[in-house]
Amino acid sequence: MRLSFILCCSLFLLSCTTTAVKLPIESTTSIVEKELFPDGHSLTPAGVSVSVGSLPLGMSLSSDQKNILVVNSGLGDQTLSIINVQKKKVVQSLSIRKSWMGSVWGPYGDYFFVTAGNDNKVYRYGFSSDSAWFLNSIILGKPAPEENISPAGLVINSEGSTIYAASKMANTLFKLNAYDNTIEHTVRFTTPLYTCILDEARRLVYVSEWGAGKVTVVQADSLTKLLEIPVGINPSAMTMNPRHTHLCVTNSGENTVSVINLSTLTVDETITVSLKQNALIGSTPNALAFYSDSVLVVALADNNAVAIVDVRTVGKSRIRGFIPTGWYPTAVVIADSQMIVANGKGEVSFANPDYRGSTELLKGTVSFIPFPNEEQLNMYTSQVFENNPSTRNRNFSDWANDNPIPKSDHVVSPIKYVFYIVKELRSYDQVFGDVAQGDGEDSLVMYGKSITPNHHLLAEEFVLLDNFYANGQVTVDGIQYAMSGYSNDYVSKTWPTLYARRGGEYDYEREGMATSAGGYVWDAAQKKGLRVRNYGLFIDEVASSRGEIIPMASGLAKITSPIYRGWDLYYYDTLRATMWMKEFSNYEQGDSLPQLSIIRLPNDNTAGESRKHRSRASYLADNDRAVGKIVERISNSKYWKESAIFVLETSANGGADHKDAQRTVGLVISPYVKRAVIDHTHYTTTSMLNTIERILGVPFMTQHDAGAMPMYRLFQAQPDLKPYHSKPISNSINEFAQ
Repeated sequence: MRLSFILCCSLFLLSCTTTAVKLPIESTTSIVEKELFPDGHSLTPAGVSVSVGSLPLGMSLSSDQKNILVVNSGLGDQTLSIINVQKKKVVQSLSIRKSWMGSVWGPYGDYFFVTAGNDNKVYRYGFSSDSAWFLNSIILGKPAPEENISPAGLVINSEGSTIYAASKMANTLFKLNAYDNTIEHTVRFTTPLYTCILDEARRLVYVSEWGAGKVTVVQADSLTKLLEIPVGINPSAMTMNPRHTHLCVTNSGENTVSVINLSTLTVDETITVSLKQNALIGSTPNALAFYSDSVLVVALADNNAVAIVDVRTVGKSRIRGFIPTGWYPTAVVIADSQMIVANGKGEVSFANPDYRGSTELLKGTVSFIPFPNEEQLNMYTSQVFENNPSTRNRNFSDWANDNPIPKSDHVVSPIKYVFYIVKELRSYDQVFGDVAQGDGEDSLVMYGKSITPNHHLLAEEFVLLDNFYANGQVTVDGIQYAMSGYSNDYVSKTWPTLYARRGGEYDYEREGMATSAGGYVWDAAQKKGLRVRNYGLFIDEVASSRGEIIPMASGLAKITSPIYRGWDLYYYDTLRATMWMKEFSNYEQGDSLPQLSIIRLPNDNTAGESRKHRSRASYLADNDRAVGKIVERISNSKYWKESAIFVLETSANGGADHKDAQRTVGLVISPYVKRAVIDHTHYTTTSMLNTIERILGVPFMTQHDAGAMPMYRLFQAQPDLKPYHSKPISNSINEFAQ
């Protein structure tokens, strides 16, 4: 159901007009100009880089160290990029129907293998003189959706006769005969696998169980499982040290690398690789390589950096420093005495004024970084700290002590009730481009004042945010940021496959692989003893369409409204608002209103131009009316004087914007919010979450909500209790697409 709408929306991708978003941020000395990305980070990538394809996930080095194969597994056209190391140049780009990360060169560099994603194959290519060509396939099963296998990481033996391939959907390790292209053995697991490493001397294969927090040791010949080694959360990439005495594993769901002793098959050490030793989760270590026997390089995807780790003495490893990379580093190899890093999202953010532009969302890059001396590494480390919001030096000198947003844990906010309204897909220009006072482009307006009068009036009466960005690029990762402050490794790497119609399943709104180790805001609030109510989030969609409400996360089991429907575009947001108001009235009578209400209003997603559904304008008008009625009801209640309402879009993926593809619509409404002002401060999804957490006194969950810019500048010490009166809509909410 929902998948069909995702696939429809994925046809309208973002154009690639480059912009640099310049805006003021806080400094320890003064307000300075700094380029910020939509998520609030800055990028200052080291070394020199070359452009490759969309979302490079895998990268492998030929045995002679002369060529690198990059597997681009993103939303747009998927490709293989072959880079000549000496030339630092892409010498060939090949189209591939489907791919997902896995690649390996043959022992003599005259051929390589690539996993073919949900086509459930392993492709073989010949290679000579900077040129590759397709040879044949090893078939693992029928293409999806008949069979769900999706091979991921793979490894080949030194003779080139045997390949081991891990799959992330069939949860299976395959042993393949590379001479006759057949399957020799398989062994099943219970959760998704990420990759595998062959230890020929010991005749063992080590398998990282992405979904199980362990590395399983398998006998190489028969694929008999021998031992499970507990490691950290979401183990992903692995590498052996040059002496083959230890195996290092990135735990992408936490900030650590596990070091496994290959003699005892136990964990000798767990190395914290985050920017700070006591950091919350969110660094996302997801790739690693040994620069030498004593130096380990670890890619930190969500810190946009690599960590340089001194591992000379196991058990006493230490971080020597960090080097800034491009956006979301996903792979690292060492060649020609330099670090070579794949940057999954490239090095620039994009505007999308044309909307129907490039078929690629973001362009990846590969950086060549000479290993720095101690002085250079110290400079790099300082730059990484400044680039990341969680470690950046900031002085909030304008944050008054009487501001209703607490600056410290021991301050209690006068706001007692938070309403968190979650919507979908709209860009700033699409809705607010017609607001003359803001930084908008009126030629890009699709749902202006006549269709969304309440959005406009709320921005006019309270505050207009014209520099507000979604952390996520689509609903899938956007809703994770909105609810947990983090899109984990699994979510960030798999949604492009789903959105591009290359297979997969929508498992992002249920407990499982998509769940951040830090939990969700409803978990944090309940742990603190607060009352929470969920309206429509993480609900079984098929059951919801029948009116049966089944929450898909254990933390929602007792707090989900049984009368409020989840995702269902045949249902009206105005009806959802009516159901919410019914419960609100009951709470008002009993004086038992939850301190946190999470309210999903999904219909501004629209159903595109489907004739089975209402028109886009009708969906937006319905959504606008629902928002207006909810705000009106709260502002005319006894709870208004202690309330704050936060409204956001999970992403801006549904519309054009002249400034940035992730700039979106955000609203904050409260008696404590300043009236009739414009705030140009750079805010994000996680800024909103940070502010909610501060109001409720709930601990931050990840580096990203903890480090986000708080929205205190919107608030004032003295409340203005004037209520809001919603505006009627001029557009019909029952108009069907033609």
